Amino acid sequence: MAAAAFLPMSGVRAEGRVIEQEAPYAIGGASGAELYASIGENGPVVGDGVRTIAHTHFKLTWSRNYERRGNACTLASARPKLIITYTLPEPAGKLAPAVRKRWDRFIEGIRRHEKVHGEHIKAMVKRIEATTIGFTVKDDPKCRKVREAIKEPLSQASLAQRRQSRDFDSVEMGEGGAMRRLILGLLGGE
Repeated sequence: MAAAAFLPMSGVRAEGRVIEQEAPYAIGGASGAELYASIGENGPVVGDGVRTIAHTHFKLTWSRNYERRGNACTLASARPKLIITYTLPEPAGKLAPAVRKRWDRFIEGIRRHEKVHGEHIKAMVKRIEATTIGFTVKDDPKCRKVREAIKEPLSQASLAQRRQSRDFDSVEMGEGGAMRRLILGLLGGE
């Protein structure tokens, strides 16, 4: 195994780009129950083919600058390009005022929920920056070993983000959680 060290670099900042976008999917119905049923039929598929109300996914690419320093190689800078996409339901037709009011409350709550997932993703990127920029591997004149060495902190940041999102969803979707209240509100039960 190569000798590696994290050497903080003063003044190093990653100037990245974050794009957040919404991708609506059409649902039908005139009542809260019909809208919710349509979400169940048309919502994004996640995991093992399970449909969900909304989904947040991302694409993360990097521009990295590796520098030789003597016989060592250092990840001198890394610029992320992060695209976060929030897939959200959108009624295809006009809604009656009472249903529209319930829908607006529902979708704003769903949007807030998904934005938290977006914040988890942004925090993951910051963690990757903090744990990899300045990473140095000795005896790596061709800057190959350092690329392998940073895979572990990348993996750890990704696993932590997934765990954080699962824990958040568990609370939000649990008994009395915000998501359940939003659904009941849409259905007219609150």
